Amino acid sequence: MSASARHGIIGLAVLLVALEMSILGFAIWRSSSSRGEIASLTTPSPAPSSPNPATPSPLPARSPYRIGVQVHGYVGDPRDTLRVVRQVGFPWVKQQVLWSMHEPEPRRYDWGILEGFLIVAERDGLKVVLSLVTAPAWSRREGGIHGPPDRPEDLARFLQVLIRRHRGRIHAIEVWNEQNLRREWQTSRGLRPEDYVQLLRVAYTAIKAEDPRILVISGALSPTGIDDGVNAIDDFRYLKGMVDAGFLAYADCVGVHHNGYNIGPDVRAEEAPSLPEARTARFRGPFDNPHHSWSFRSTLWGYWEIVSGAKPLCVTEFGWASTEEYGVVPSGFEFALDNSLEEQARWIVEAYERMREWGFVEMAILWNLDFAPKGFGPEKDDNVLYSIVDTRGVPRPAFSALQAYLTALQPSP
Repeated sequence: MSASARHGIIGLAVLLVALEMSILGFAIWRSSSSRGEIASLTTPSPAPSSPNPATPSPLPARSPYRIGVQVHGYVGDPRDTLRVVRQVGFPWVKQQVLWSMHEPEPRRYDWGILEGFLIVAERDGLKVVLSLVTAPAWSRREGGIHGPPDRPEDLARFLQVLIRRHRGRIHAIEVWNEQNLRREWQTSRGLRPEDYVQLLRVAYTAIKAEDPRILVISGALSPTGIDDGVNAIDDFRYLKGMVDAGFLAYADCVGVHHNGYNIGPDVRAEEAPSLPEARTARFRGPFDNPHHSWSFRSTLWGYWEIVSGAKPLCVTEFGWASTEEYGVVPSGFEFALDNSLEEQARWIVEAYERMREWGFVEMAILWNLDFAPKGFGPEKDDNVLYSIVDTRGVPRPAFSALQAYLTALQPSP
């Protein structure tokens, strides 16, 4: 998924919330009050017409399975944001961290927004995944922030300072995001898997030196059929290049993204043209041009085969978009018009359950909880369509479907 809209939201929000978050972080750190004294959040109303959750199958013993959701923790009070995470029942939460924001000048750190988020997450008993992106402009001769630093050691130093400051509060770190796309990896050297692996190697070494318990996840690629070598490289081909460059020695888990399109999680790419929906779907991609990138199942199984089962997968972003209550979509996201809210809810739950059954997925992070009420509206912001609450903050059907599913996963007393 494109990070540009996310970065736009964050950029506008920073000026409004940075001071507030700095004060919040300090206040929580100083406070000795009990958790019950934290400001309460109104419990969302039950969502209508939620599908019955799938009955979880026995968890494979050979691999842990960590379930979570990505939030927009840079906007709003983290106490409210994380309370909703707990209301759904997620034990893990993911936040994307803009390095460029938190180290605006070499060795000058501004933790304001992130500080309160991490402290509240610890107090609430949540495990945290951080996804590191955007190198500061000072670290790049070419300027701009949408690319890697010239010196991987600069990222290593940032990670060391971050981990030392919040030791024990960070449980997993994803090193970069969709680096097979030019918009995320802007450099005159182009899209070179070996360059990414060099950055990953240095970051992995720094993270493990500070806290060997932290799970290091390779940057998830963007599933794409574009393979021009300039704007994008097909994710299967890029991942094979990462394997050839030795990345498996520098990751505990292989990062994966997939954002469902308009077919369910069980559909293989080659099966889509035979579906009944192929006759009526407005968005034709999966049906007229079969490719693994349209298919959740084909993408995950393809990654597993490419790494030859050497490391588990961490799906750090997945979901299905629906615009049922809005009726409008940003350009390029017309597939959301084909998905009902009931399908969104059912496919999310089914995807979680399939990943448990397959046994090679160690982490599954839903995209997303709350970008709808914090975004720019469904006609401009594609992130809104994936959210499990609507633009008013009212739960969509997926919200209560997940509550039921996650409750069913809990061991019997």
